[in-house]
Amino acid sequence: MPYRITDECISCGACEAECPVEAITQGDDIYVIDPELCISCGACADVCPVDAPVEE
Repeated sequence: MPYRITDECISCGACEAECPVEAITQGDDIYVIDPELCISCGACADVCPVDAPVEE
């Protein structure tokens, strides 16, 4: 299942740099994950300081 980023996101950008398929982009207020591109590897969750990425 793809990951999504919750409202806990502090827009630090750590997740975007770690995504191997470039599924993460800066949204209006928080980063967002494109579910069509996400391969559910968990790299974003591993580096997030506030545990914002969660598996759907």
